Amino acid sequence: MKIEWKGVMPAVTTKFTDDDQLDLKTFELNINAQLDAGVHGIVLGGTLGEASTLSDDEKRILTRTTVSIVKEKVPVLINIAEQTTKGAIEAAHRAEEDGARGLMMLPPMRYKAGDRETVEYFKAVANNTSLPIMVYNNPVDYKIEVTLDMFEELLKCDNIEAVKESTRDISNVTRIKNKFGDRLKIMTGVDTLALESLLMGADGWIAGLVDAFPRETVAIYELQRVGRIKEALEIYRWFLPLLELDINPKLVQNIKLAEVATGIGTENVRPPRLPLFGEERAHVLQVIENGLKTRPELPDYKNL
Repeated sequence: MKIEWKGVMPAVTTKFTDDDQLDLKTFELNINAQLDAGVHGIVLGGTLGEASTLSDDEKRILTRTTVSIVKEKVPVLINIAEQTTKGAIEAAHRAEEDGARGLMMLPPMRYKAGDRETVEYFKAVANNTSLPIMVYNNPVDYKIEVTLDMFEELLKCDNIEAVKESTRDISNVTRIKNKFGDRLKIMTGVDTLALESLLMGADGWIAGLVDAFPRETVAIYELQRVGRIKEALEIYRWFLPLLELDINPKLVQNIKLAEVATGIGTENVRPPRLPLFGEERAHVLQVIENGLKTRPELPDYKNL
């Protein structure tokens, strides 16, 4: 399956049981809710997927399970966030064996690689896999920026096809389009800048609150796609307080709490993360409650 870098692709959460095992039953419930809403792909093992706490075996189970659930309806991608080039290549090989159709790749973890080191890291993986790659460019959280000059070198690898644009700089969408045209597809990765990025020319949205509100997220994308901007904006304005739960150090706990409220998840996180409590929990619950009380009626966005 060739990946079309467009539409909404949820960065799904990983579901855990009360005794800290993979909760594949609840995971399947959420994946099916995403598919029913009309998402265009599934991204596993990102920040929201608590990647840093998952074993290689668990990542493989999640990949194979998701491939089985989606049955080729949409592509399945898995995130690569490794400390070594060797480890990243091995992760890419496992992903391919397990049926993933693409990779989302972060720069090297822990070590703050220089520009040349970062480029060579991505190229080494690209040259050792047939899977298409989306570079995750998030210097705010991961402290390494993939610059336009670096992308110029990276795009010599045919299978480096897209960027998850999370620099927080809206004008970067235009810079990328001006320099690379359609050669480098842009998937916006910041929920609170999503509609703005799409209107500036981003091709799609790697989304977070979609995990709890899949239909509203896809509706925004589809409405703006056909030029019904006012309707998309109305939903987006309603959504913004919820979307702000994604740009927070406790985004995993926040979004899992929202999944509970919409009936497609649990609060269970893997330690050292812990569920929210006290004033922090009360605040997030209030945001979610307000959103549910004013949840908009959606148009027939699937048939636009």
